[in-house]
Amino acid sequence: MLTPDPSASGEQAFDVPRHVAIIMDGNGRWAAKRHLPRKLGHRQGVEAVRVIVRAAGEMGIRYLTLYGFSSENWKRPAEEVSDLMGLLRLFIRRDLAELHQNGVQVRIIGEREHLEPDIVALIEEAETLTHSNDQLKLIIAFNYGGQNEITSAVRRIAREVKAGTLDPETITQETVAAHLDTAGVPDPDLIIRTSGEKRLSNFLIWQSAYAELVFTDVFWPDFSPERLKEAVLEYNMRDRRFGAVGEPVKS
Repeated sequence: MLTPDPSASGEQAFDVPRHVAIIMDGNGRWAAKRHLPRKLGHRQGVEAVRVIVRAAGEMGIRYLTLYGFSSENWKRPAEEVSDLMGLLRLFIRRDLAELHQNGVQVRIIGEREHLEPDIVALIEEAETLTHSNDQLKLIIAFNYGGQNEITSAVRRIAREVKAGTLDPETITQETVAAHLDTAGVPDPDLIIRTSGEKRLSNFLIWQSAYAELVFTDVFWPDFSPERLKEAVLEYNMRDRRFGAVGEPVKS
């Protein structure tokens, strides 16, 4: 793990997890609390994304995964779904140049079959433009569901077995991981969920096996760099043994 130099601020050094994943929850309740339309909560949530992506890079986090739109979110009212799709368009069009300039690599995971063609084109543009960047890997889970991801991975593995290119006796955990949307991305060390809910909601089901979980009551639009640091400090208080006995294992 990376250890930032705190000398400038006089703060105590702490270990920064390599991969942080965040379930961005509470936009609607943030808006309701202020007697505002839900769509304004989602828009404020996008502003929080911009702030946290910048803060994660400055902290030395190497991988940041954000749960933007789940495969279950299609059950929401059509107007709200349309607003969420529009916000993805806005985020990519407005912020892609800055992300690229700052060395951020953008990767979108999740199913693309039901997305509008212009959104798919924007996703592909973002991934292609930033492919070689290596300062921060930003993974956005959009139209994503963990169970769907595992099912698709099993389906791909089954095709390879049927084609005779894969011996079922050689299938390992690494084989499955290599067929997931997150292939090549290390499993998250820390998963944060905002808004006070305490569940994963079908997010990174396979990858979260040994992640540390931090739940905060703060709604996502109010989640600040200070709150991110608090979560990282709590992560530092955990002993990560990965089923072993003895000294904690550092990632």
